[in-house]
Amino acid sequence: MTTLLLRHADILVTMDPERRIIEDGAIFVRDNVIQQVGRTEELPEEADTVINARGMIVLPGLVNTHHHLYQTLTRAVPEAQNANLFQWLKTLYPIWAELTGEAAYVSALVGMAELILSGCTTTSDHLYLFPNDVKLDHTIYAAREIGIRFHASRGSMSLGESKGGLPPDRVVEDEEAILKDTQRVIETFHNPERFAMVRIVVAPCSPFSVTPDLMRESIAMARSYGVHAHTHLAETLDEERFCLETFGKRPVEYAEELGWVGDDVWYAHGIHVNDREIALLARTQTGVAHCPSSNMRLGSGIAPVKKYLRAGVPLGLGVDGSASNDSSHMLAEARQAMLLQRVQGDPAGLTAWQALEIATVGGARVLGRDDIGMLAPNMAADFIGFRLERLDYAGALHDPIAALVFCTPQKVDLSVINGKVIVEDGHFANFDPEPIVRRHNAIARQMVEQARAR
Repeated sequence: MTTLLLRHADILVTMDPERRIIEDGAIFVRDNVIQQVGRTEELPEEADTVINARGMIVLPGLVNTHHHLYQTLTRAVPEAQNANLFQWLKTLYPIWAELTGEAAYVSALVGMAELILSGCTTTSDHLYLFPNDVKLDHTIYAAREIGIRFHASRGSMSLGESKGGLPPDRVVEDEEAILKDTQRVIETFHNPERFAMVRIVVAPCSPFSVTPDLMRESIAMARSYGVHAHTHLAETLDEERFCLETFGKRPVEYAEELGWVGDDVWYAHGIHVNDREIALLARTQTGVAHCPSSNMRLGSGIAPVKKYLRAGVPLGLGVDGSASNDSSHMLAEARQAMLLQRVQGDPAGLTAWQALEIATVGGARVLGRDDIGMLAPNMAADFIGFRLERLDYAGALHDPIAALVFCTPQKVDLSVINGKVIVEDGHFANFDPEPIVRRHNAIARQMVEQARAR
């Protein structure tokens, strides 16, 4: 049994039910679980590992509720820089068809490293195409290596162009094979216990890339195993038109008909929704992952975040894929969420505090976790620290909590995940990203070259 003690944090932001903010704060951890939180003078003085957090603001690790880690391989591809979602997908599908198991593993390591340095301690990932030798296993192995808490979504696409879908036939799968492999990864990797480091999610890609039958079978399988379910929904007006023309229903109506509502379901984006649909999501406690940078990048629209919050819809933040965000920075996403709600004319549309709530306790709620997102006894020992005495925060320490969001987003100086020090003094404790980045860039070049040569 090991212990860890963080002491003398200038400011400790707990995000607990009382939303306590503790000066000269401390956290005492046994193994991977927080035992005590309070002022330094109130907690033990010794532990196996002692962290002096003087000069830091410490808060719960951020929770990323939507990502496509493999897309770190196709950031800023010229042909896709100025496209809407459907055009962007059609441009990138042929490149993604070159994905291999090694590419999935390396790209996951790169994306996870970037997330951790941005303050993320728990991430979900939506891997929905499996060409060549790709398996969900590759991303899970990457998460284990780097030490991040991981919700791995076994995505799927089965509705190719020849059947009226958007993706080319070479990147879709047989539905029986999809369900069989989904069952395999749930039975192999899913851990339902508190403090689990890996959970599996069932995640058909979208209404325009899978059939209604697969949507129904997928949610039935998820519920039979007690795992969560995830899909893209209501992201663009093109999607809305597709659903109306193909199914005779708006996206949320279509999802409701298929059984895709409930506190075990969350959608990515949820931009184009009306008041009745927001009320449905609130009533059923269906979650939404808000992805502001991606939504701006693709011109998809602005999600009704204020309405979601007022209605009580579970709401988290997602960086989304690195080919539609071009970064994996959770603190930057919190800032974008705040600014995007203000650009519509209300300078108080979303506060810095609300943005941090969405990024912590909000994300935990969306993922169905009662053990992360806050610093309190019997919660997972996932927390991050930023040094306040830095050029980027100069003149902003009137409100250090707000400074995290208002000022240029920084990298963490400290990250502890599951009771283990992952980042110390701004550097990984036991992971060297440089060789991984070199291999990642080589794979990225090779994939694009192969796709262009076909």
